Amino acid sequence: MSEDDHQAAPTQEEVKSEDALSTINIKVISSTGEEVFFKIKRSTKLSKLQGAYASKVGKDVGSIRFLYDGTRISDDDTPASLDMEDNDTIDVMVEQVGGAASHRP
Repeated sequence: MSEDDHQAAPTQEEVKSEDALSTINIKVISSTGEEVFFKIKRSTKLSKLQGAYASKVGKDVGSIRFLYDGTRISDDDTPASLDMEDNDTIDVMVEQVGGAASHRP
């Protein structure tokens, strides 16, 4: 009997690794260092994660920005489209309004 004959049913580890391929754990870190963890499918649009994060921290999703590797995440991006890996980090920044410094003589 060969080794292949013994592997008729997938082992629990093999099932877990298949699940790991379809889902990803993502850590969202705010500018104050607060961390929120999400587990989503690689095909899920990140706009869904953004909405969940905003409601969790009590902010309007339009008032915060999400960055991955320094690049702003668009609504149609997915973990797969950004080549994200398990346990990657998304940074959250508060949207700056205005920004012009007032100069007083």
